[in-house]
This record gives sequence, structure tokens and C-alpha cells, in this order.
Amino acid sequence: MTEAVPRIVFVSGLSGSGKTTAMAALEDQDFYCVDNLPAQLIAQFLNLCANAVPPIEQIALAIDAREVRFLREVPRVIEGLRKSYPRVELIFLEASNDVVVNRYRETRRVHPLAEDGSVENGIEAERRLLGDVARLADKIIDTTHLNVHQLKAAVVEYVSGRTRPTVVNIVSFGFRYGSPSNAELLFDVRFLPNPYFEDELRELSGQDPEVARYVLESEVGAGAFERLWDLCRYLLPLYDQEGKAYLTIGVGCTGGHHRSVAIAEGLAAAMSGEGRDVNVEHRDVGRSR
Repeated sequence: MTEAVPRIVFVSGLSGSGKTTAMAALEDQDFYCVDNLPAQLIAQFLNLCANAVPPIEQIALAIDAREVRFLREVPRVIEGLRKSYPRVELIFLEASNDVVVNRYRETRRVHPLAEDGSVENGIEAERRLLGDVARLADKIIDTTHLNVHQLKAAVVEYVSGRTRPTVVNIVSFGFRYGSPSNAELLFDVRFLPNPYFEDELRELSGQDPEVARYVLESEVGAGAFERLWDLCRYLLPLYDQEGKAYLTIGVGCTGGHHRSVAIAEGLAAAMSGEGRDVNVEHRDVGRSR
């Protein structure tokens, strides 16, 4: 059996440039993430990962200038690891001084190297300390004009070779029980023909083929579904580009048994058919009528 080759990604850069966001993006990509591990312990930590059951094959290590004593050893450690491991990479995050200063002012945090209280002086000191680390970077990301979603997308694109598509969660529900609070998009389908008033359909749900046909194959239902699907097909790539990890779509009717369920199932099938990861929840189907 071929021994798995671990992928080791270091993340470094200026304080305030987005290292926490970058590490969160790597964690979403199934990397085992550790922040600010002393350089002298990195080799030991990698051995522990290799001996885990199963072995940890994707590892991300954040490095910053908070511990100056350890920082000086980092370039030597990275260069040594590159001789022993074929997949050792360094992502370095950069940002303009003005933007970093503004970020510190907005968060009211103290720069770790601003001994005199001046964020500007702290930034310059940090640039000098991180100079040797930056020269080893495989990828430099300037976050000056990036929001958190765009930074996550840039990190994901680098480590995976592609932008991670947004995962869609579709929730059908009944308005009589309240709308889901976490839905970013919410569609009210109470205008559709209601199977509840058909004796042979009343006790079924929108997951049953008879109800789905009743809702989706009516003139109003077919037209509404086509327009809802067109809207989703337009919006989803935009959410992908924004780097949004998850999108929740709520589809509601009166009781959450028939119309909303049928539309939710239809949207989920259409999205899955185009390769999208979709989760479906029918929140109120089990409630008494």
C-alpha cells in the first residue's frame, strides 16, 4: 500500500491581514488547523499527525509575529520540511498599511508589536520580522480590497484549484408555524393550487408523485416553478463567486405539507442535476393537520 503524502500549508502575514479568515477557509476544506505552534514543535506535531489513525493528511499551520523568539526559526523549519515532504506550501497575506490601521481601529484591538501604542509602528516592525517568511511564499494574497468572503474564496481556489460551490439547504415549511429564521431566500407559494382540497390528495404530502404532479404540472405551478428555477440558476453562481459556504432557501405554503414540499423537492432535484450539493428538510410535514 502506498503511504499517504501529507499536504502541509503554512499561513502567515501581517496582523489584521486576514489569517483567521484564511484558516477558517482551510478548516472548511478539511484541513487540520493549528494556530501559532512554536517552530521547535512543528516536526514533532507532524509526526503525531502521521501516526494518527487514520493519518492526518491535510495540515494547516498559522504563523504570526506574536512570539518573536519562535518566529526567527520558522524559515529554517520550512526549508527543512521542504526537503522531507513533497507538499509544503506557504500562503502569505498582505495588506496596505492604511487598511490594516483601519481594521485595528474598527475592532479596537491592540497591535501585538505596537509597544508604544502606535499601530503604524507595529506594522512596520512586523513587516521587518516577517520579511524572511514572506520570501518563502508560494502564494501571496493581497487582502487590501477583499472582504472575508472573497478572501475565503481566494484561499479555497488556491488549495483546491477551484472555487468551492455554495451548498444549498432547502427548507419547506408552513406559514402557520412561522417562517425559518435562517433563510436567506424565502419563497411564498400559497398562490399555487392547493391539494388539501382534493379528497384523494389531502392525506398525502408533496413528496408523493400524485401531489407533485398536481402542483407542478398545473399551468400556474409549471410557470411559477420555471421562474423560480431561473432565478436560482442566476443567483447561485453569484453566491459561488462571493465565497458563500451555505445558502438556505425557505419555501412556504399554508401548512407545509403539499405545495411547499413539492416545490422544494423540484428545486432540489434541478440543482442536484447540475452537480450542486443540496440538503432538503421538510420541517412541518410531520405536524398534525
